[in-house]
Amino acid sequence: MNPSRPKLLFWCQHSLGLGHLVRSLALADGFRHSFDVTLLNGGPMPESTELPPTVDVINLPALGHDDGYELISRDATFTPEQAMSHRRAAIMHAYERVRPDVVVIELFPFGRKKFADELIPLLDAIHATPPTYQRPKVVCSLRDILVGQRRDQARHDDRAASTANRYFDLILVHSDARFARLEESFRPATPLAVPVVHTGFVTQDDRRPQRGDRKQRVIVSAGGGIVGGPLFRRAAASATALHQATGLTTTIIAGPFLPADELETLVACAEQTPALTVIRHVSDLCGEIQRSSVSVSQCGYNTAMDLLRADTPALVVPYAEGKEDEQRRRAERLQRLGLVDVLDATRLHGAGNADPHDDATAEADWISRISALRTRRPVHARLRLDGRLSSAAAVKALLSNTHLHNHTTLQGATA
Repeated sequence: MNPSRPKLLFWCQHSLGLGHLVRSLALADGFRHSFDVTLLNGGPMPESTELPPTVDVINLPALGHDDGYELISRDATFTPEQAMSHRRAAIMHAYERVRPDVVVIELFPFGRKKFADELIPLLDAIHATPPTYQRPKVVCSLRDILVGQRRDQARHDDRAASTANRYFDLILVHSDARFARLEESFRPATPLAVPVVHTGFVTQDDRRPQRGDRKQRVIVSAGGGIVGGPLFRRAAASATALHQATGLTTTIIAGPFLPADELETLVACAEQTPALTVIRHVSDLCGEIQRSSVSVSQCGYNTAMDLLRADTPALVVPYAEGKEDEQRRRAERLQRLGLVDVLDATRLHGAGNADPHDDATAEADWISRISALRTRRPVHARLRLDGRLSSAAAVKALLSNTHLHNHTTLQGATA
C-alpha cells in the first residue's frame, strides 16, 4: 500500500448470481486509480474471475441463500453460524489492518439484512472513532432498482433509512437518473437525510465493443447460471427447430454456477444437436453478444449493461421467483425505451416434461420472437454508462468535502 494515498475498504456479498460481485469488481477497478483498495468478498469466487490490478481481495468464508432466503454456507468447511463468526473476525481484522479512509458497503442497509450481524459491529467501530482521529467516511453502493415485494416492505424501508441516517455519509445509486431513481423503489416514512448521487450505470469497460460481423447465431445467457436452468432447457430443446426455421444456431453460455448435473444434460444434448453449442464461461460476454444476431438472456444488472453496450437485438426473460421483482421492472423499463423485447418466464414451460401441446406452443413462441428480432435494427441506448469512474469521483469529493454533483436528499414517503 502507498502511505500517501487514501485507503478504501469495500464489502461485497453475492448470494444468488454473480451480478453483485461483477459490479463491485468494476467499481473497485475505478476506485483503484485514486485509492488503495481492499475488497472483502462474501460469496464464491469463480476460478475464471479476472481481478483488477493492485486490488487486494480477501475472500471471506462464502455464504449465500437458498430458495427460502435462508443463509447457507457455500464452503463445506463451515456451518452458516461458523462462517458468520469467522467472517466477523476477518472483517474487523481487515478494518484494523487497513485503517481505511473510506468504507464502501454494497447494498446494506437497503438489503442483505441477514448480514447485519457482521456489518453493524464494523459500523459501530467506525462510529466510535475517537475525536483525535479522522473518522472514516461510510458509503453505500446500490444498483439501479431495489427489490420491492417484501411482506414488510414499509417497515424494511423505514429500518433502512434509520440505519443509513445513523451510519452513512453518502449513497451511490448506480443508475442513470433518467432511467431509475432511488425514490422509485425506496419509500420510507422516515426521511432519508444522507446525500444520494446517481452515478450512471457501472460497466466493466466504459467503451462499447468494436463492431464486427455478426454470426448467424442466438446467444443465450443467464449471468452466473445458478437459476438459468429453465431458460437453457428451452433454448436447447428448440435449437434444431430454430435452425430449420431461421438458419440461426444456438450457443448457450452456462455460467460458472449452473449445477453440474444440468450442465452435463446440456452438453449431452449438444453432442446430439449440431445446431447447439454449450460453453461454460467466456471472458467477454458483451463481445460475444455483439458478435451474435440475437441475444436471449435474463435481465440482471450486468447482463443489461452488456446489452446496452452491444446494441444487439435482445429478448430478455427476467427472473421473477419468490420476492424477486427487480429484473422484471428493469426489463419493462428497457422495453419502454425500445431496447429489448420481454418474454415472461412462465412462457418457457415445456422443454421435455410438460404437456406436448404446451411444449409445442412454447417452442413456436420462442422461434417467432427470435425470428422477428433477427431483422430488427438495434436501438442505441442514450444512457449514462460512466458509473465506474463517476463513483470514484463522488467518493473523492466526499473526502475533500467538495460539492457533490447530482446530489439529492430523499424525503419520507409521507412527508
